[in-house]
Amino acid sequence: MALRSVILGTGSALPPTVVTNAELEQRLDTSSTWIVERTGIRERRIAGPGVKTSDLAVEAAMGALSAAGLTGADIDLVIVATATPDETFPATATRVQAQLGITRGAAFDLAAVCSGFIYALTVADSLLKAGQFQRALVIGAELFSHLVDWEDRTTAVLFGDGAGAVVIEGREGDRGLLSARLHADGRHGDLLFVDGGPGSTGTVGKLRMKGREVFRHAVQNLASVTEEVLDDAGYSAADLDWVIPHQANARILEATAKKLGLPMDRVVVTVDSQANTSAASVPLALDTAVRDGRVKPGDLCLLEAMGGGFTWGAVLLRF
Repeated sequence: MALRSVILGTGSALPPTVVTNAELEQRLDTSSTWIVERTGIRERRIAGPGVKTSDLAVEAAMGALSAAGLTGADIDLVIVATATPDETFPATATRVQAQLGITRGAAFDLAAVCSGFIYALTVADSLLKAGQFQRALVIGAELFSHLVDWEDRTTAVLFGDGAGAVVIEGREGDRGLLSARLHADGRHGDLLFVDGGPGSTGTVGKLRMKGREVFRHAVQNLASVTEEVLDDAGYSAADLDWVIPHQANARILEATAKKLGLPMDRVVVTVDSQANTSAASVPLALDTAVRDGRVKPGDLCLLEAMGGGFTWGAVLLRF
């Protein structure tokens, strides 16, 4: 029987501070009505001073470990998907590894922006199937409030902070990851990017986006990669119990569902209360749906995301 990566537990972390659209109305030339109509976002969580990406990652990881009935000693692979690492180096994953008391195996960061968790889950799945490791913590964690230009009303309203995590283990059986596909097309990197940062540019950057063009690519790419993973595993969209997408914009979620012929009551939506948390959004949405009882063992779930670069991908799994 095939070895598959099975999710043993999920966890999440959201900063306590809630910033509503009404509060942003006081700072920006915008309105709550405008924001809701165009994005579906009503509020977002913003981390306070001194909070690091690794702090949220550790909290989410501890929740996933607890749900799985495990401790750090049971983990031998840590992957943190993030575009907002604590430092240029060492990897934020090594900070998380140390705080969880993990002293064996490997730990590294993965940068694919909003697609980061899908990329990280796929990489972890491959490493478990290859027999390199036994159990992995896969985490998406972001402090996008650090990248947002708070004077740009077109982007400042879109993003929030948070982290989500899963524990996966290679097991034989019907459950687990059934199919995964990853893509990238760097020709579109100037449509969604940060204009500087801690890399070779040596500058402090802020997020820039051409929203209309991103929307068009997102709907097409997400529908296409969803069909790819379904075809790979021999399923159709009608077989899905849940779609758990990257929470970029409610209009993108609705347009993608329509393109696939899926009703919105099978799509997990958290963008209204969490906004776009980049690599954290898919695991945050998954944990929300697991903990409120919507996603149950045996459900067929589709996880998908697209991010700056462009990068995009999807994972089909039997929860």
